Amino acid sequence: MGSENSIQHAGVQYILDSVVSELLKDPKRRFIYVEVAFFERWWNEQNYDTKTAVKKLVNEGRLEFINGGWCMNDEAATHYNSIIDQMTLGLRFLNDTFGSCGRPLVAWHIDPFGHSREQASIFAQMGFDGFFFARLDYADKINRLMRHEMEAIWHGSSSLGKEADLLFGALFAHYNPPPGFCYDQTCNDPPIQDDPDLFDYNVDAQVNKFIKYAKKQAAYFKTNHIMMTMGSDFQYENALPWFENMDKLIKYVNKQGDECKINVLYSTPSCYVKSLNEADKTWTTKSDDFFPYADHPHSYWTGYFTSRPALKYYERISNNFLQICKQLEVLAGSQQHNDKTAESKTLGRAMAVAQHHDAVSGTEKQHVANDYAKRLAIGTNHCQRLVNSALGSFMSTSSPPDSLFCTYLNISICPVTENSKSFAVMAYNPIGRTVFHYIRVPVNGEHFVVEDSDGKLIKSEVSSVSASTKAVRRNRGNATNELVFLATIPAIGYNTYIVSKAKFGLSKAKKEVLPSSTPIFIENEYLKLTFDSETGLLDSITDINSNLTTLTKQSFYWYKSSIEMQASGAYIFRPDKSVPTEITQSKTVITKISKGDLIQEVHQYFSPWLTQVIRLYSGQQHAVFEWTVGPIYFEDGLGKEIITRFDSDIKSGKKFYTDSNGREILERIKDHRESWLYNVTEPVAGNYYPVNSRMYLKDEKRQLTILSDRSQGGSSMKEGSMEIMVHRRILKDDARGVGEPLNETGQFGDGLIIRGKHFVLLSPPNKSASLHRQLAEQLYMAPSLSFSEASADWPKKYKLNGSMLQSVLPPNIHLLTLQLWDSSTALIRLEHQFECAEDPNLSQNVTLSLKNLFVPFDVVSVREVTLSANQFVTDAERLQWKIEDSDQPTPSNKKPVPVPSNTLDVLLTPMQIRSFLATIRRH
Repeated sequence: MGSENSIQHAGVQYILDSVVSELLKDPKRRFIYVEVAFFERWWNEQNYDTKTAVKKLVNEGRLEFINGGWCMNDEAATHYNSIIDQMTLGLRFLNDTFGSCGRPLVAWHIDPFGHSREQASIFAQMGFDGFFFARLDYADKINRLMRHEMEAIWHGSSSLGKEADLLFGALFAHYNPPPGFCYDQTCNDPPIQDDPDLFDYNVDAQVNKFIKYAKKQAAYFKTNHIMMTMGSDFQYENALPWFENMDKLIKYVNKQGDECKINVLYSTPSCYVKSLNEADKTWTTKSDDFFPYADHPHSYWTGYFTSRPALKYYERISNNFLQICKQLEVLAGSQQHNDKTAESKTLGRAMAVAQHHDAVSGTEKQHVANDYAKRLAIGTNHCQRLVNSALGSFMSTSSPPDSLFCTYLNISICPVTENSKSFAVMAYNPIGRTVFHYIRVPVNGEHFVVEDSDGKLIKSEVSSVSASTKAVRRNRGNATNELVFLATIPAIGYNTYIVSKAKFGLSKAKKEVLPSSTPIFIENEYLKLTFDSETGLLDSITDINSNLTTLTKQSFYWYKSSIEMQASGAYIFRPDKSVPTEITQSKTVITKISKGDLIQEVHQYFSPWLTQVIRLYSGQQHAVFEWTVGPIYFEDGLGKEIITRFDSDIKSGKKFYTDSNGREILERIKDHRESWLYNVTEPVAGNYYPVNSRMYLKDEKRQLTILSDRSQGGSSMKEGSMEIMVHRRILKDDARGVGEPLNETGQFGDGLIIRGKHFVLLSPPNKSASLHRQLAEQLYMAPSLSFSEASADWPKKYKLNGSMLQSVLPPNIHLLTLQLWDSSTALIRLEHQFECAEDPNLSQNVTLSLKNLFVPFDVVSVREVTLSANQFVTDAERLQWKIEDSDQPTPSNKKPVPVPSNTLDVLLTPMQIRSFLATIRRH
């Protein structure tokens, strides 16, 4: 809201104060507003008279909300779950405050740095009529201007068809006023002087200049209507000069009459879209996305796909925990707690802000990144209290146990498990099917007994904490070993495991194998990984069941960040050469191999700041590559961009595949653009795409898939090869607005250390979709773990397991949202997770009944709403458009199959999300 003027002068509250005052002076004036997070704070400070005046402006269409999300979210590093949540939060506030007149009709993403197809699909499903943005590739823009295709219909989904179609418009002059017509106090353009007695009278000159510019712009557009944006970043703190000068401009241009054939008026994006629709034109279409974005031949905005990898991971796991928190807020109900700080709202708002295009994107200043992390931490603390209380209420209504959360498990820190003779692990699964999840906790000791909730002994293994983990955690923990066991957690439910120290426990220590032994391999029931006996690098992967093998080398490399002409920075990725340097400082990278019944591991050392552990868990069809990178060496004065690369013998040609915001898959082709003839100016950066969840290569027999634990950038620079950027440390700013180099320091001030995981699958292409989609669901909706000291009477004292579902969900259906709406209503979103024709069985339509689905409550009735939950689908009508590739208008405005009140059966088609406000009755 503008409290740090020494860093950046900005004040949203002053903008709103000033604009409202000016709008009230003249009913012809209009203003549009986008981000609700700021507006809500301003609104809560206003008196009754101001609120009444603002409601009048909204009702009359003079103050129009567009987009209406809590923020204007990024489109490359965001997950669809979080996009939907943040939009729902903002749009609900507008609905509750202003009613239907406050409901935005147009999406407005004028600042994000490239645009995803899934974002367009989401906006269409939320009921928007149009989607406007400013940033598209400079060459794409030139091409669209020449072809009169700055506005077209975007096919947002290959599975949803016309329901995901949306008009898009690319702005002509970025999101700024026409040159010479900026009237903000920060601008230097002359005001319109209309007193002929003044020496600087300029009406004729300014009118002629404006008309000339308007005709120039109109020449590139399809209809007789054009949109001019009058404003820019941080403007309108003093709205008076804006409106007074625009009043004059409108007056004097329109005085020209039929001679200039131009009529200027105050308008809004929704009015503009309606005018385009009434023009009765036939529109061209687009089916790919707007990545990557470049504003210059050597300036590709693909670095931010990976920038601030720690924040990107924190945001991802915070979403995971938020969904768990919201579920339990509904499932436990009012019985769960009396603690007012045990709630989901704080984390929900923090997560919504974190979706901003200068937040999870990693393109903010360091102190702002710290603020985002702080807000997530506070919200997480509130949700921990709620989850603890809710699970406790399931376990006991009289004296539930207290539990703690260990947020540093990834570096083997958890005081409860390290220091207790006997402890309990409570695992909650937010997925609608039983999940088999390996739990890994730090311990001191070598022998342990693990029992499940029925007192059954569970197989476990103990291994020593790795040297790299000890180096990362430093003095923050003292565990010498890690205990691993497989947990079985029921659908939307919990299970408890009791772990006790013993003199001679059932836990086994893994056997260590000398690195020099040949052949070097690890294997389980599904996969076999072999390693080169000389280098210690991965050599091949075999899918045992299908008898498929791919020769695959995996290693780490670094690109030197360019500092000439256009530097790499938080936004831009620009290596100084196309071939990266491999990172290795020894003849063989293998330091240890260990094999047990549950886990087999290969430990690799590449440099003092880069290590990796490759794991195969028993019963899992994927391998886990856990890498630790940092502090990146920079004493040589070189910025470095670190990648991991898999080089295989898969005959992929120039094709590879990446996800769009975690949902549908898009085909990518190296050195190619679908919409225009691509000129290769940056061979590497120009081929990088967002990898939000996964990417893969395939040929006729084999598909190699990599899933990520956070958003990253990736590419295929040659046949059979996939590379993913994991970390960046850059010593120069890229001059795009951050104003500081991307040189993060960690807690100890010596450079940020990042630990992350890639999950690797090899399978026949026709079986791959079921594997990578279900694994992706389990990764982004992983179980939450909490811990408590335990005693021998726990099995008698507490209910140690339970499912909140009467029956498990079908394998292709995901409970995307279970959220408390009010005391007797829950927001329920059900999602079909497969695309059309992606899997012979799982891509089929599914019917699921909400009747008697949940254990703690019954769903009495439902009313279906749009994806953003701000309009009933029976009331939703979208504009229809004529398009070139169909004789049918788009969208079709076809309503979903109504949900029968007696059975509450919900039909879901591939990629469909259906949302309901459900009246619930608790048992």
